[in-house]
Amino acid sequence: MTDIRHNLAAAIKRLADADGVTLDAQWSCPDVNEPSHESGSSLIALAHQAGLSEQTIARATADALGVSYMDSLAGQPASADFIAKIPIGFAREHQMIGLANGSTNGHGPLTVATGTLNELNQVHTLSRFLSRPIELVVAPPQQVNAAINAAYQQQEGQAQTFIEQIDHDDVMQQVAHLTDREDLLDVDSRAPVIKLVNLILFEAVKLRASDVHIQPYEETLVVRLRIDGVLYDSFDVPKHLQDEVLSRMKVMGKMNIAEKRLAQDGRTAVQVGDRIIDLRIASLPTSFGERIVIRLLDKSSELFSLTELGMPEQTLEQYRNLIGFEHGLLLVTGPTGSGKTTTLYAALQQVNATERNILTLEDPIEYQLPGISQTQVSEKKGLTFAHGLRSVLRQDPDIIMVGEVRDHETAVMAIQSALTGHLVFSTLHTNDASSAVTRLLDLGVEPYLVASSLVGVLAQRLVRRVCDECAAPYEPSLSDLAKLDLTPEQCITASMRKGVGCESCRQTGYAGREGIFELLPVNDEIRMKIQSHASASQINRVAMDHGMKTLRDAGIEKVLQGTTTIDEVVRVTTRAQA
Repeated sequence: MTDIRHNLAAAIKRLADADGVTLDAQWSCPDVNEPSHESGSSLIALAHQAGLSEQTIARATADALGVSYMDSLAGQPASADFIAKIPIGFAREHQMIGLANGSTNGHGPLTVATGTLNELNQVHTLSRFLSRPIELVVAPPQQVNAAINAAYQQQEGQAQTFIEQIDHDDVMQQVAHLTDREDLLDVDSRAPVIKLVNLILFEAVKLRASDVHIQPYEETLVVRLRIDGVLYDSFDVPKHLQDEVLSRMKVMGKMNIAEKRLAQDGRTAVQVGDRIIDLRIASLPTSFGERIVIRLLDKSSELFSLTELGMPEQTLEQYRNLIGFEHGLLLVTGPTGSGKTTTLYAALQQVNATERNILTLEDPIEYQLPGISQTQVSEKKGLTFAHGLRSVLRQDPDIIMVGEVRDHETAVMAIQSALTGHLVFSTLHTNDASSAVTRLLDLGVEPYLVASSLVGVLAQRLVRRVCDECAAPYEPSLSDLAKLDLTPEQCITASMRKGVGCESCRQTGYAGREGIFELLPVNDEIRMKIQSHASASQINRVAMDHGMKTLRDAGIEKVLQGTTTIDEVVRVTTRAQA
């Protein structure tokens, strides 16, 4: 190891010279009597202090060891043998990941990438454990860590296998303590019930589920996952494990496990590699035990821009025009889970600028928006949307987002804010755009106030996209066309597709979702209708006369483009009441 230490020092000096970095007077080779791994660490620490990059230090380490250097591990598949036999805890602690190379018999040399000089003694341990010789390569530490997270996230289908093997006697006393942030990839050292719950949550994250339903029945406990807006039965847990699984869920949410007669809410965060997932946990007593629903929110996922939501060009141009107004009330409507908050976040990102003061009132805050002040509403503490809005108005805002208009007080405050020179974004739960007007009137707002403040309403739904991996041309039957009042002539130039089902989409034929939109800009004629207490259908008719496309029309366009299917559009829309 003394040779390695001197080789490392020489390599660092050589590469520092090549990079134009001058090593200061503190640079010196550690004493030969020091433990070699410590002196190696000292050299690397000094190299960091000198300002050398991770890549340069990793190249020097490879030179010192006389092994290959890999600048990137992106796209390099991991060794299945390594993943199956080596726990993620070991891989992370010793910063090593096995790479898939030409050897497929499980006996040839295994390429292992490392990002550190400190763990060389673990190479022999690894070789003995895998019963294979090890060929070492060096890569930058961040590349090794990313490869470890990516590799262990590829594991699927473990939860049901574990359920079938679990020993009830081994879990009765195992609803144990929780670390501040549980890592769902690190399950090998966990107690059985914790491992089971972690695997269930990991499968949910892996399959992009938005919700996990833990639903007790008379003879079993069923785990259901909501994926792309649709619930699927995923796992059957034996009834005798019900109390332990539910208690574990409640422990994670810091809820009272002794209280089983009242509904409770809790929240926590878990980690999947380098991703942070927020969990909102809600329990409800039922006749066969407590039912628990967990909402998953990936904090590390990127926010959508307006162009990525699926809006047609004409609708996108109109909506951009509306969010550019200096003042007024702009609403987004739709049922729970229709993507309203995502659209509002996209709009806020579009209008965000240093010369604008933007504040939000949310329940809850789903994503952090850089440059925008976000406030969490808490009814228990007396901070309602209406009270928060009063406080926000004293903060000299230009743009305000109110998470939801729920009552008369909030509606009046939002409209007054819009009338006094602020641009206000908010949401409502209505079936279509024109119903938002009548909803505001139902909340007790005067028609003249609605007519004066409202600049536009965007109604939306989410439809599942046809899976690109298994999509095939599709010629619908007459009965299918009748569901959307289409004729064969309208479909002559269409590119209709349907997913036949594959492993990528879990045999559903769908993968991912995008929005369909109905945009109602409020013009003078619609304002007159509002002031005369017109019905939603009358307002809708006027808007359609001025070119508004209904949700059903927007869905039909996506069907004809091959983006989604007839059944999807029928599922999420109704015929327009003209």
